[in-house]
Amino acid sequence: MPFLPASLRDLSHRLPRHRLPRHRLPRHCAVVAGIAAAGLALAACSSSSSSSASGSSAPPAAGSTAASASASSNKPANIAYLSFAVENSYDAPMLAAAQTVASDQGATLKVFDAQNNPQTQYSQLQDVINSGQYNGIIVQPIFGTGLTQLVAQAITKGIKVVNMDQILGPNLGTDQPQVTGLSANVAFVPTDIGTKLGQQVVAACASKSLNPCKVGYLWDIKASALDVAINGAFKKAIAGSPVQIATEGQSFFTPTTGQQAVQTMLQAQPGLNLIVGSDQGIEGGAIAIATAKKTGKVILVGYGASAAALAGIASGAWYSDVAQAPASEGRLAVQALIKAVRAGTNSGAIDPVAGLPNDGIVTKANVSQFTAEWPG
Repeated sequence: MPFLPASLRDLSHRLPRHRLPRHRLPRHCAVVAGIAAAGLALAACSSSSSSSASGSSAPPAAGSTAASASASSNKPANIAYLSFAVENSYDAPMLAAAQTVASDQGATLKVFDAQNNPQTQYSQLQDVINSGQYNGIIVQPIFGTGLTQLVAQAITKGIKVVNMDQILGPNLGTDQPQVTGLSANVAFVPTDIGTKLGQQVVAACASKSLNPCKVGYLWDIKASALDVAINGAFKKAIAGSPVQIATEGQSFFTPTTGQQAVQTMLQAQPGLNLIVGSDQGIEGGAIAIATAKKTGKVILVGYGASAAALAGIASGAWYSDVAQAPASEGRLAVQALIKAVRAGTNSGAIDPVAGLPNDGIVTKANVSQFTAEWPG
């Protein structure tokens, strides 16, 4: 799948990588996209009240609370799921988890695949709002601020909206909702990722007593606001340490491009001590390092907690990784949206990695406590 031009590369952080048929994940995504949500009527919940002969309010009849809860739980939840890219190894488990929750709770979920095009996603959201067929929307933004006005419009029309995975708004240093009335925000904070990456790189260099420690920094999409936020926090975390960014490259979240970038970095800096980047980039970097016969001589630090990362950490080939949990995001987002549709519940900010060991930092000492939610 081609990438967007630089002017539109404020993308979500998981561009497609499993495009070859042998590596493509099961096509449950296509099945989800075929679920028909259109044509279902939105049923209003009915309520009843009673009064005594004197006109004063009578206590609720026995079982009336349960009856009300039952009526709420049966309210149709017709959900539009705006995916940034269905055929994506990071997005697929997120979508599968969302589909499972919707099915279990009797909700209808229809997928709109933007295929990494922010203009397409904008048009899809417009169509969903104008259709009148949905009382719930999940957005997985490609362009962080590009959907805010439309989301506000949807909320004004009484549609419940939950944001997922990427920050919806200009502040990439918080997971608090940035659109008034948003029912939930289930997303990672880019600056937190950058800070943790920096701290792990400092620790990795210290473990080998490297001073200076020459680092190759592997951007994903250098022009994106996401990467800029991660990089800024990373630089603050390494400030005052022996860590030096000696060279840089870009992976576009693909192992093949990551491999090429690391090959170039190793040629430019033969004495490189460490490579840091997203899991897909580090996967490719590990191949480049092996080809250069430098396995074990160049430290690897990633983020994503993919199956590839956990295997690398367990074997000792990778030093550590900052966890992400896409399947948990999909599950939590649909749960929050159904609560909003059926009970009017506003769930606020939801941390998808809350409760993970060691604040979500995966090391060889604790890797057995983590379960990968995507392949890498």
